[in-house]
Amino acid sequence: MSSLSERLAALNRTTGPATEAESPEDGQSPAPKRRADVPTDAPATPDAAPARTPSSVQGSHSGAGQLPPASSQGTGSTSGPSGLGKAVGASSHQSRAAATTATRNDAAKDRFEDLKESVHTELLQQLGPQLYDANLDAEELATKVRVVLADVLAATNRPLTRVDRERITQDIADDILGYGPLEPYLRDTDVAEVMVNGPFSIWLERKGKLVKVDGKFKDEAHLRRTIDKIVSRIGRRVDEASPMVDARLPDGSRVNAVVPPLAIDGSTLTIRKFAADPLTVNDLIQFGSLSERTADFLDACVRGRLNVVVSGGTGAGKTTTLNVLSSFIPSDERIVTIEDAAELQLKQDHVVRLESRPSNIEGKGAVTIRDLVRNALRMRPDRIVVGEVRDASALDMLQAMNTGHDGSICTVHSNGPRDTLSRLETLVLMAGMELPVRAIREQVSSAVDLIVHQARLKDGTRRITHVTEVERMEGDVITLQDIFLFDNSAGFDSEGRSLGSLKATGLRPKFLEKMQHNNVVVDPRLFATAMDFR
Repeated sequence: MSSLSERLAALNRTTGPATEAESPEDGQSPAPKRRADVPTDAPATPDAAPARTPSSVQGSHSGAGQLPPASSQGTGSTSGPSGLGKAVGASSHQSRAAATTATRNDAAKDRFEDLKESVHTELLQQLGPQLYDANLDAEELATKVRVVLADVLAATNRPLTRVDRERITQDIADDILGYGPLEPYLRDTDVAEVMVNGPFSIWLERKGKLVKVDGKFKDEAHLRRTIDKIVSRIGRRVDEASPMVDARLPDGSRVNAVVPPLAIDGSTLTIRKFAADPLTVNDLIQFGSLSERTADFLDACVRGRLNVVVSGGTGAGKTTTLNVLSSFIPSDERIVTIEDAAELQLKQDHVVRLESRPSNIEGKGAVTIRDLVRNALRMRPDRIVVGEVRDASALDMLQAMNTGHDGSICTVHSNGPRDTLSRLETLVLMAGMELPVRAIREQVSSAVDLIVHQARLKDGTRRITHVTEVERMEGDVITLQDIFLFDNSAGFDSEGRSLGSLKATGLRPKFLEKMQHNNVVVDPRLFATAMDFR
């Protein structure tokens, strides 16, 4: 095998030795001389190591005594052991660079957290009670907060870029005026739900899928302050004595919070967002939740004063469908809505909104959905709309439907139309009345005319899967008849989206005569099976 000195000598003969007379132009310092004066019999020393070239190293590793052709030098090829060394070196360098960048980012975050905390404290000292002045307009308060923030940041002796200054201003303004780290997600129109699992874990629902985000609260105390700000605005509380609460945001978004000791890993907060502009029936048709023919049929059912139950699982879109069905109610009727947390957004003029109330710190003063349903009967309602029946209020709701308050609408949690009837029976039994099951079923069959069942499919879309008529009792069983049914025989496309659609079964409901008594006539062609109701 050739020695390193012999290969260096061959390299110098190929490229030509550099002389001391050679000097760069423009007066630059002379380039380092090639080590052409190394004796051919000189041993390979550490001093000679810097003179190695990629070609020479490749030759020494490959065992070849000759240098590769000149055309292969400097090509940047990473093949062979030399290229592997380069790749390993580059990867190691990138890893060190990434680690250094992450360390700097963490340090910057810590620096910003300290700065935000000091600015926040100074802001509270300057504004003081003005932040809690009920007579102060929200826009005026926001203006004052931003002016004071600008002054406080200008007085700091820390150099800040314009981007950093805007970021700190926005973060502190969100904490003072809004809900801290949640504000960016509440402003995002693509986010349907925000889920906080402790101060350092925030998840979102986008397009029916759950994704985790980088946002987080500073600590548990920061999260608790945000929860207290939400619930206190509607006169509710959450603490160790009452660790669960249902609330709402000013825009109608539904809020649920659970705090320790019930929440083991830190307080949890769930916010189901509602659009500022509520979804209409045209939106549901565009999304594929129902077909145009089904929408026309449901419109006729509501105008025909049928009693409708909207059923489905959690997050299936029951409240949205209830809101759409309520929009079909004529504007000349008096509507009373009853909810745990007011969410419905009706556009009619004559709407009375009632909301339940939890007990106070002494365990007194609670007003339940059942209390409100009973009271609504004395308010001369044309329609009673209950956001969700989940307890003994089911008995009062059935009695209201059976005592001249036709056209009422409510929602129930269930897995299907048949399960909806079973759940109503169970909820009636929770009232403590020792009623025989047959008597309860007779009440249900005579009160409920139509069940609209909704589900969230595997691809994240929300679809109405059943429009079912409640017929009558046959023996001890309530008979049901599907008018429209979701057909999923088409399966899914390459991206996992459902290709199914809601189609008519060809059966005509028996309550058409009842609708005619209310001067509502349905086109028989709606029930034709030859059409694809998309």
